[in-house]
Amino acid sequence: MTVGILLVGGFGTRLMPLTRNTPKPMLTVAGLPVTEHQLAMAKKAGITTVVLATSYLSEVFIPYFGDGSKWGMNLLYAVEKEPLGTGGAIRNAAKLLTGNESIVVFNGDVLSSHNLTQQIQEHEANNADVTLHLTTVDDARAYGCVPTDANGRVTAFLEKMDNPLTNTINAGCYVFKASVVKAIPENTIISVERQIFPELVEKHGKIIGFIDDSYWLDIGTPKALLKGSIDLVCGGAQALALTPQNVASHSSQSLIMKGARVDSTAAIDGGTCIASGAEVGAGAHITGSIVEAGSRIGKDAVVTDSFVAAGAEIVDSAQISSAFVTNLQIIPIPQ
Repeated sequence: MTVGILLVGGFGTRLMPLTRNTPKPMLTVAGLPVTEHQLAMAKKAGITTVVLATSYLSEVFIPYFGDGSKWGMNLLYAVEKEPLGTGGAIRNAAKLLTGNESIVVFNGDVLSSHNLTQQIQEHEANNADVTLHLTTVDDARAYGCVPTDANGRVTAFLEKMDNPLTNTINAGCYVFKASVVKAIPENTIISVERQIFPELVEKHGKIIGFIDDSYWLDIGTPKALLKGSIDLVCGGAQALALTPQNVASHSSQSLIMKGARVDSTAAIDGGTCIASGAEVGAGAHITGSIVEAGSRIGKDAVVTDSFVAAGAEIVDSAQISSAFVTNLQIIPIPQ
């Protein structure tokens, strides 16, 4: 059976101050941590053993996810004392895995609805060293691009350029042959994207590109984080982690998690999610926003395109637009 490694050790610098006390993968989209949505995707593809490769604020993950039994999974934790790069993190996490099953590596910055089951099947059918999820973008100039030949074999990993050779880019989900992961040097800072993959191509290793243009989003910026949540709420992305056990009501415009208290006269729309334990007062209007657990929106307040962090309070009749709201400050979201 295939096993997984989820890379959740990033600092989330572009999402400060929300990531000051919460690692980026534990920020909520559609009422649940990003990591929980990713684990639901893994489980759908038959992956039940996953190592969380953590570093920054690693202590936040274990109290929430524990051993994974709540989700019918076996979760393990590999903590990096110092950041090792993607390759080093994968090798460090793989120490907790035994056997020679294929290893799926997920990027903690990505929401994806691609067909992971098919990606794994094609990897094993091709007896590939690595199979990469590639996605097509309209303009690849902002990304490194990944060309493939007529047989789907990756031919190069190219840095950003003004005239990209292809519009297919690395989407950040990899299926590895176990022996390829075990060959990564231990305790070494190394990047799979910049070092290991290009070296494999140079040595004629078998790297296959699995092109799937389903929903895909890098949630590394404030605007992208909000977009990801709205897409999950409104149906643009698969929301596999949402179940009758954790959802009170869900429409194409709003998601109210169980345990939230929303006054009947409040208007919730634009893909807004109200997390468990949050409270929304009478006459409030919240649109296009994320309202985290334990926060409180006062009566007649208007909140638009904003992220209301856990425990934050918005006073009665406040007008909030395109902002981070924490329990200490209100900060405009960069446009």
